[in-house]
Amino acid sequence: MAKMKLYYSPSSPYARKVRVLAIEAKLDKKLDMVNVALSPVAPNADVDKHNPVGKIPVLSIKNMDLFDSPVICEYLDHQHKGRKLFPRKGRDRWMALRQQAMGDGLLDAALLARYEGFLRPEERRWPDWTKGQMKKIDGVLGQLEAEAKALKGKPTIGTISIGCALGYLDFRFGNYDWRGKHPKLAKWFATFSRLPSMKATVPPPA
Repeated sequence: MAKMKLYYSPSSPYARKVRVLAIEAKLDKKLDMVNVALSPVAPNADVDKHNPVGKIPVLSIKNMDLFDSPVICEYLDHQHKGRKLFPRKGRDRWMALRQQAMGDGLLDAALLARYEGFLRPEERRWPDWTKGQMKKIDGVLGQLEAEAKALKGKPTIGTISIGCALGYLDFRFGNYDWRGKHPKLAKWFATFSRLPSMKATVPPPA
């Protein structure tokens, strides 16, 4: 298999999803990692060449660039012969994709709240916007708490997405005590966080 080039940032939760899946699929040694710096207000010219949206992660392979973490993850899951992280059929597949959607939805809201409070000039910040994003986060966390039993078992794209989303809350929202109201989810995450793939991709100190 030819070497693949992954444009990423150690602090990007979406890139972390790709990196965790690559490790679980034993493909991480096949990735040429390109650490880039960018933000919505400070794009990266190299990334722009490979992704018209200008976001990471981007996976550059022969004659094609793939972007958006669900697409990259599914591509990688087709490149190995081990246990699939995207279940192939039936209820297991739809549950994993549904969990991925919840994890990504939580991340989307968390990033928007982060950008509002960190990138936007203080005099232009909109508290109701942040409140609205935090409401989405609370909604996802409540649903995950109710479904915590379904998260158990070997990693899938669903639980990887959720694990990376919860890790991002710890990384960027350290004062937000999500564990207090969601003890079952917190217990699952404590176990999931001990996976070598999760430990190897913890973002650097904020």
